Amino acid sequence: MTALLEINHLSKQFGNDTKALSDVSFSVNEGEFVSIIGPSGAGKSTLLRCINRMIDASHGEITFDRIDVMNVKKKDLKKVRTKIGMIFQHYNLVNRLSVIENTLHGTLGKKSTLAGVLGLYSQAEKEQAIRILSLLGLEDFIYKRADQLSGGQKQRVGIARALVQDPRMLLCDEPIASLDPNSAKTIMDHLRTVSTTMGITVLVNLHQVDVALKYSDTIIGINKGQVVYNGAPKEMTKEDIQQIYGSEAEDLIFDIGGIHAS
Repeated sequence: MTALLEINHLSKQFGNDTKALSDVSFSVNEGEFVSIIGPSGAGKSTLLRCINRMIDASHGEITFDRIDVMNVKKKDLKKVRTKIGMIFQHYNLVNRLSVIENTLHGTLGKKSTLAGVLGLYSQAEKEQAIRILSLLGLEDFIYKRADQLSGGQKQRVGIARALVQDPRMLLCDEPIASLDPNSAKTIMDHLRTVSTTMGITVLVNLHQVDVALKYSDTIIGINKGQVVYNGAPKEMTKEDIQQIYGSEAEDLIFDIGGIHAS
């Protein structure tokens, strides 16, 4: 299998003393579903934002689709980002706009600034947006304002917006953290389907170990900015969870046996 994303010796320092990431290395194959788990403040969000250069890493290498991301010039960064969809914990939708208008914002990376400001979308783009929204079960909400939707529906619009840009990879930053269990399951099912049926690589930050164990091909565990686990879900032990979560692990370990057994 070909690695679509390679991270080598990545570090990120904020100010003089806060090291958010320290010597992080891993690779992700084309079409793989990877969960990044760890306690709050472990560096998960920082890692995702370094991959698409929303923030700049301090040291190391990021290679995406054979492109040296850290050395891409600002003017070429837009082109790289069109291939990397981003899904946020708090959706980042424009509340006063309709579901389809929010979805079509995913095409802005490929347009001139003027076309974006004027909202000039082609018929093909609109048809693609409607097709993706239907796949996500939102065909009845296409013309509803975003602020009339539930959290789970908003997150599905976030996924549609990312998919309409025809990405090779999705970065999902705690996409289910604000959702109830049923909505969370729907979102994870859709992300897994995106990976398996569309062949899109998915990297998802999660706080829930049981969800990561159920959906992932690979789990990367991060603690204090360092990778402490990188392997298959079925190989993960209670000791691994202890190493990833430290004092929080006691609340999480009890459910690992049942999940491995199921």
